[in-house]
Amino acid sequence: MPFGFYIIMAAQFFSALADNALLIAAIAALREMQAPAEYEPLLKTFFTVSYVILAAFVGAFADSMPKGRVMFISNTIKIAGCSMMFFGAHPLLAYAVVGLGAAAYSPAKYGILTEYLPHRLLVVANGWIEGLTVGAIILGVVIGGLLIRPDIAQHLLAFDFPLFDTRVDTIGEMAVCVVAVLYVLAAVFNLYVPDTGVDHKPLKKNPLYLIHEFNHCLALLWRDRLGQISLAVTTLFWGAGATLQFIVIKWAEAALGLGLSKSSMLQGVVAVGVAAGAIIAAKFISLRKSVRVIPLGIAMGLIVLVMNFVRDMWLAVPLLILIGGLSGFFVVPMNALLQHRGHILMGAGHSIAVQNFNENLSILVMTGLYYLMIKMDMSIYWVLTLFGLFVSGLMYLIHKRHHANQAQRDDVQHLDDSAHH
Repeated sequence: MPFGFYIIMAAQFFSALADNALLIAAIAALREMQAPAEYEPLLKTFFTVSYVILAAFVGAFADSMPKGRVMFISNTIKIAGCSMMFFGAHPLLAYAVVGLGAAAYSPAKYGILTEYLPHRLLVVANGWIEGLTVGAIILGVVIGGLLIRPDIAQHLLAFDFPLFDTRVDTIGEMAVCVVAVLYVLAAVFNLYVPDTGVDHKPLKKNPLYLIHEFNHCLALLWRDRLGQISLAVTTLFWGAGATLQFIVIKWAEAALGLGLSKSSMLQGVVAVGVAAGAIIAAKFISLRKSVRVIPLGIAMGLIVLVMNFVRDMWLAVPLLILIGGLSGFFVVPMNALLQHRGHILMGAGHSIAVQNFNENLSILVMTGLYYLMIKMDMSIYWVLTLFGLFVSGLMYLIHKRHHANQAQRDDVQHLDDSAHH
């Protein structure tokens, strides 16, 4: 990999690390202000909504200037949201501003990969980016949790600069300050992200034009024979992944008798599997072989059904690692294929914006359905069964669709596995 790729990875890692540490700090802030308990899961909703509402605009923004500059501007918006939380803005509003920055950041961080690297390295690059992002999620939650622990927080609050009063007096303020340092580190790396020299499209100022252009790109990617397959897989994956986070907590409480803190740690077990699967896929799966991993999505949904029969931790941990591993192994090649097709059809930024719109809409819909089932007092075992069958069934239909497309015309043979752009 060229050196610039490591700069991109470092910028992404510290930005994602700060996002996830700030989530824990925001929960702590809500509890300090004695907000209703149901506000806590709303943080994720407020963060995600920007990806859906602003999809028509962030892709065009990402394609209008060098991606490194877009990443720097977007990271600055995140710092603004973090500062709002420090100065007393409601955590939901402040985290929504951070989500706005993240929505603008995403098309740039993935889009630059297709501009900077040859197509043959896209799966490898995606494996590392996904693996690092999962690592940042795990480490970010750990850092956030440590920052709000009373013993550690008191030591940090006792620290002060000579002749200078930091005016940091509460645990929430201290946690937000540490997170701000992580965002500043990301900003420093953003300044050194390489310029790929790709021509950029001037940003249109008419919002109706941008919405029309986004709708055109959305239709274009769904009509493309390979684009629609990869987009369907990644859309389903992210919706299912977000829902599985909640399912694992509820299942661990019912089946293993774990409290909230320990059941939350099992999410980290799934994440470790995702990271491992992503790295293995990066090593062994080329762009031309990417569509061969679709059956693993069917298998993942069926293996989820096994959770219904597990009552012991020694069985639960390897099972969750396996589920995560299969997820990471099949989604990374699909991500790379989607970026490749999107880059060819419409430009990297527009393509990632379309992907983000579909994936985050899927998250909102699938988590919404989960909440409805829980509100109806449906057993977690029924929820697990319906979830597993739903994922496997949809992956089977996507697999059949791909075979039907290939029967009409073999598009896979044109995918580039050579050493050239």
